[in-house]
Amino acid sequence: MITTAALCPAPPLLARELTGTDPVLPELRAACLDATVALLSGEPDLVVVVGVAAETRSFGERARLDLSVFVPGAGADSEGGSTPGLPSLPVALGLGARLLDQAGYAGRRQLQSVGEREPAAVCAALGARLAGSASRVALLAMADGSARRGLKAPGYLDERSVPFDAVVERAIRAGDLNALLAVDEVLSRELMATGRACWQVLAGAMSGSRSATQIRYCDDPFGVAYLVASLTVASSA
Repeated sequence: MITTAALCPAPPLLARELTGTDPVLPELRAACLDATVALLSGEPDLVVVVGVAAETRSFGERARLDLSVFVPGAGADSEGGSTPGLPSLPVALGLGARLLDQAGYAGRRQLQSVGEREPAAVCAALGARLAGSASRVALLAMADGSARRGLKAPGYLDERSVPFDAVVERAIRAGDLNALLAVDEVLSRELMATGRACWQVLAGAMSGSRSATQIRYCDDPFGVAYLVASLTVASSA
């Protein structure tokens, strides 16, 4: 069952090797690491990392992100270099694995991608299955909000972005994750909210349980909504 969870965004800038010597959004990096450390405080039997990718599949727990997809030659020498003989992780999943490494976690981990076009019911079922993987499961969900929150945003400005992200934020703050299952798939794609499927895996993993939530970061630098939160299961519905 799920005992703790953490929600973090998955921008490549979380990998310090990609931003040079001048730190970019150090407060976001710190919040993500703090959320990961808090995730581990419940001494889980298993940590599951979930991130959106082109397809739904699991990866070997030794797999890591290959940064050479961003900077040629970076993968072999970087902190997040890929493991020879194993496939490189999708970006969101790889950044989650790096957070676990940075937090010093050496226990069991499961790395699970979820296809970006998976419907809500499939995402929820996947989350429920992951939650049953061990007696005490901690879930690290790597998910971005909309990317159309300003004129300089990746998808330019769409005025629907702010109310869309507000619905997600309210659900997380209230610990009512079932509300995330109603997030519209089509609207999410239009707003470039790539984390939609991952939010719904998290909701399925909680399976009606309410959570006590601590928001560690909530902002939209570069026109993309980033939310960092720690969740502790409070009671069952």
